Amino acid sequence: MQPIKALLSGAVLVLGVTLAAPTVVAAELQKKLTAESAIEAAMKRGKLRVGMSTFVPWAMRNKQGDLIGFEIDVATKVAQDLGIEVEFVPTAWSGIIPALIAGKFDVIIGGMSVTTKRNLTVNFTDPYAHSGMGIVANTKLAGNLKWPDGYNSAKVTFTCRRGATSCTDTKKLFPKAKLRQFDDSSLVLQEVVNGNAHAVLTSFPKPTLWKNQNPDVLFNPTLEKLTEGNEAFALRKGDPDSLNIFSNWIRVNASNGWLQDRWNYWFKNIEWADQVNLKK
Repeated sequence: MQPIKALLSGAVLVLGVTLAAPTVVAAELQKKLTAESAIEAAMKRGKLRVGMSTFVPWAMRNKQGDLIGFEIDVATKVAQDLGIEVEFVPTAWSGIIPALIAGKFDVIIGGMSVTTKRNLTVNFTDPYAHSGMGIVANTKLAGNLKWPDGYNSAKVTFTCRRGATSCTDTKKLFPKAKLRQFDDSSLVLQEVVNGNAHAVLTSFPKPTLWKNQNPDVLFNPTLEKLTEGNEAFALRKGDPDSLNIFSNWIRVNASNGWLQDRWNYWFKNIEWADQVNLKK
């Protein structure tokens, strides 16, 4: 009996080690990443790696394939002020926080709204932007709906980009409506244009921009802000130095007017619209 007990004990020990291995590896990775601040690593590398996702007008490709937009301006200036280069790492929005935690890049600068749920896994800097959600709808499907009560119905379908704040806002404002989520942000609008969904919530200036691009198909039930957000840089936990440096950068560039100037350019007019193929 003794050899059998020893054998079973050994098997349990091996199983325990096997199950614990991924946890140990994850813990070691986190320890390694937090041992050196993101800023310190970027300075040694000579390059700030920025996680982002294309989303008009935060970040988008122009007709030459180059990244432009509010986030691109912000991240580029951050790197310039640090005296290093910037490297953008396009990432699917639904997986952008796990990618940050895994060390795929140093910081998320991608129009990420501060939420309690997100704050449980990442740290946020001071807000550097305050977006607002608006609405654009299909005229044929929603033209006769009473605003806003008519949109809060199980017969109405909204779209949103998976993992985006607009999904949460839609559920909160129109809890009875159906919600279809897409990883591809272009499909969020296209489904409404094609008449497969009634409406979509999106941050300004896109509600009016999309309506102007499709005047025979879309309309704005209201031009009022339905929500107001607080967007911030997101960082891995355990990195107070980077949090301090980025937050102070935001304070300086808010007080000197630079952030407001870039916000006005990208969000208060559409002078830049001819640089991009927005219907794609």
